[in-house]
Amino acid sequence: MRYRLEIKEEARRQLRALAKEQRRKVGERLDALQSSLSGEVKKLTAKTHEYRLRVGSLRVLFTLEKALISVYAVRDRKKAYE
Repeated sequence: MRYRLEIKEEARRQLRALAKEQRRKVGERLDALQSSLSGEVKKLTAKTHEYRLRVGSLRVLFTLEKALISVYAVRDRKKAYE
């Protein structure tokens, strides 16, 4: 199953602030995530549809609703859950 990917404006801004190499790694992981939800994915809470993808020291926070992955934040792990 192929998932649709939506990146919110706030997450786009956070991606633009990253170094080129970090952006490339995040992009590769998001491509893999779209095709099979692979990677270091963890559900954040039992009652919501929120997940995180680990990319080195970065955390890509997203929601999953049916076939739509909606990325709402890309942050350093120390600040990701504030």
